[in-house]
Amino acid sequence: MTPEKVRELLKNVLHPGMEDKDIVSLGLVDDIRTDGDNVTVVLAFPKRRDPLAEYLVGSVRATLYRNTPAGAQIDVRTVVRDEPQPRKKNNVNDLTLEEVSSVRHIIGVASGKGGVGKSTVAVNLAVALARLGYRVGLVDADVYGPSVPLMTATEGIVPEAMEEDGREIILPVEKYGVKWMSIGYFAKLGQALIWRGPMACNALKQLILQVRWDVLDFLLIDMPPGTGDIHISLVNDIPMEGALIVTTPQPVALADVEKGVDMFRNDRINRKIFGLVENMAWFTPEELPDNRYYIFGRDGGKEMAQRLDIPLLGQIPLVQGIRECADAGEPVALSSRPDAAAFLDLARRLAEAAESE
Repeated sequence: MTPEKVRELLKNVLHPGMEDKDIVSLGLVDDIRTDGDNVTVVLAFPKRRDPLAEYLVGSVRATLYRNTPAGAQIDVRTVVRDEPQPRKKNNVNDLTLEEVSSVRHIIGVASGKGGVGKSTVAVNLAVALARLGYRVGLVDADVYGPSVPLMTATEGIVPEAMEEDGREIILPVEKYGVKWMSIGYFAKLGQALIWRGPMACNALKQLILQVRWDVLDFLLIDMPPGTGDIHISLVNDIPMEGALIVTTPQPVALADVEKGVDMFRNDRINRKIFGLVENMAWFTPEELPDNRYYIFGRDGGKEMAQRLDIPLLGQIPLVQGIRECADAGEPVALSSRPDAAAFLDLARRLAEAAESE
């Protein structure tokens, strides 16, 4: 592996905010050093941090991992060519809270484990709140498995960026009356983001704090499953008011719900739990809308909510149409179908809980 070979490889790394020009032609590759199969790349950004810096670092790392022998050491560093701008008040890792200062309620949609339909609930909840007349935004915080672009048929869209007062501001994608933001808008289809925890946390904070949300009633954050670095970073650095917990009725999901609730109730985090949503509460065939089959167990979420002393805000049925609408990029909450009513009821209850604070 030679510096020349590495430079050729890096011509395949495109900058989504610069008309998809490659980072080599943009002059962002400051230095390349090789030692056998080991590679060190230094990216240089002018004046201030590029809003997509973490994405580009991850793309460079992924490109080199794919094209170097197994076991090769890959080191990607960044430098700033000029002196950084003076820090502003409310600074969080060179980001300010200015862009979320006009958001009334920032609420996380969380789950203890994956596979419970959390993103489906989050997307349909956002659409349902918008249908009720609220101003809504949603951040897809699952940086390793972003699904919002697919579920809203906004794949392939690259959000616009603008410079204002020496800061780079990203404009959200708007559709169905909701403002959307996802790392999926900045990654190629099928591209894996090979990021460590701190890198993912910084990228996520950029997706929230450098976006022009303007005035919102609700900003929902579709959080990744679990209780890891990203969750701790979000609750510490973002003024999140509380969380909505999503589960399914079966014991394997409910066991992890308790851990998620415990995390938000921990003295060092101390965020309100607005309530529990039992997703896939029962199966209802399209042709037999009055029939209910409790294939994952019955009332597991309801009983868990009572035991943990949190409200049960909704029970969402397992209906084939919900999955079909999600895959088609048209959330079922847009429709007048009976299953859409479950999301509208959930939106009303969440709004009432938030507005009563």
